[in-house]
Amino acid sequence: MPHQMKFDIPARPALGRGDFYITESNAVALGLIDMWPGWPSGKLALVGPHGSGKTHLVHVWCNESGGRMVAATDLRESDVPELAASSICIEDVERISGDAALETALFHLHNLVLANGHTLLMTATLPPARWGLSLPDLASRMAGTAVAKMAAPDDLLLSAVVAKLFADRQIVPMADVIPYLVRRMPRSFDAAGRIVAHLDREALGTPKGVTRSLARKAMAELEFTEETAPD
Repeated sequence: MPHQMKFDIPARPALGRGDFYITESNAVALGLIDMWPGWPSGKLALVGPHGSGKTHLVHVWCNESGGRMVAATDLRESDVPELAASSICIEDVERISGDAALETALFHLHNLVLANGHTLLMTATLPPARWGLSLPDLASRMAGTAVAKMAAPDDLLLSAVVAKLFADRQIVPMADVIPYLVRRMPRSFDAAGRIVAHLDREALGTPKGVTRSLARKAMAELEFTEETAPD
């Protein structure tokens, strides 16, 4: 059989509202996002682990509010007037902890966005009180921000996320693969992404595609400890 070359083809994630799966673990956060015109003080912090769907919710919010998004580490004080001309989401706010220039830029952006009558959404893995901000005026303003928490995924949501990750890569696994993974994989979206990416690379060129045996092999190669005994 001739050798089939492997190409690293990037996945194209679907980030529309219809692609966001709602379960008990994220329903409250989605409900708060939907209330964006009436957020207390015009701002909200969306908090949850990496890969928990925060960015997906931000895209939903941007589409519905007309807002835009920018990484906290990309903020520049000179850009504040332009950024404050519409509602905006600042992603990964805790990453600017201790950076005086970035914290100052966020402080001025926070004030001007709200003064202009727009809304401010911020994402992080931790609540505002634990962002470690050094600028006292910024820290005090963040402390008064309402928080929407993305909880750890339940089985239903984890199944949907794994299925979506496969679909983003145009992969159709065998029917028993997703239930097998969800019963055994670490309970995180980061782990789901790593497993699916690994299976994408390993399945290319194999006659049966993504099978349960290949999933078991991927778990071992990624050094993920199975949470339950094998069937």
